[in-house]
Amino acid sequence: MGLAKKLKNYNLYNEGNSYMGVVDEFAQPKIAHAMDEWRAGGMLGPVKIDNGLQMMEAEATVGGIVRQMLRQMGSASVDGVLLRLVGAYQSDDGSNVDQVEIVMRGRWEEIDMGNAKAGEDTKHKGKMPLAYYKLNINGRTEIEIDMLNAIYIVDGVDRYAEIRSAIGL
Repeated sequence: MGLAKKLKNYNLYNEGNSYMGVVDEFAQPKIAHAMDEWRAGGMLGPVKIDNGLQMMEAEATVGGIVRQMLRQMGSASVDGVLLRLVGAYQSDDGSNVDQVEIVMRGRWEEIDMGNAKAGEDTKHKGKMPLAYYKLNINGRTEIEIDMLNAIYIVDGVDRYAEIRSAIGL
């Protein structure tokens, strides 16, 4: 099996602008189904019924002042800001580097300017709910979620295609 592949380095792009040397940390969105417990007559116990996906959110922490993020506050569109996170994963067993790319669209919900103290690092953090998410590994799309267009693709299978068809989309 070998050793686990570890994130060796990464970069964040905001609308194509590189944040190399600026991005401190990036919290990747959690992908989770919205599920409700259901137990009806004759069932031995409850099951969870799938009701679609939960909200996805990403957070970026950057050093100093990043005017681009500040100027994007108040975007009128739920998918008005494009972020792209690219990482290089490698195992120390001599295996090849895997490129992991996450493409996201959303808008900043909040920007926390953090604390200010003379002579110390300053950081601010932006939180972004996502309308779009795509995970590529070595150029192959593993997961694609488009909330606005009701697209949910996992490993090449559109898991929502029949539902879209049933409602005339």
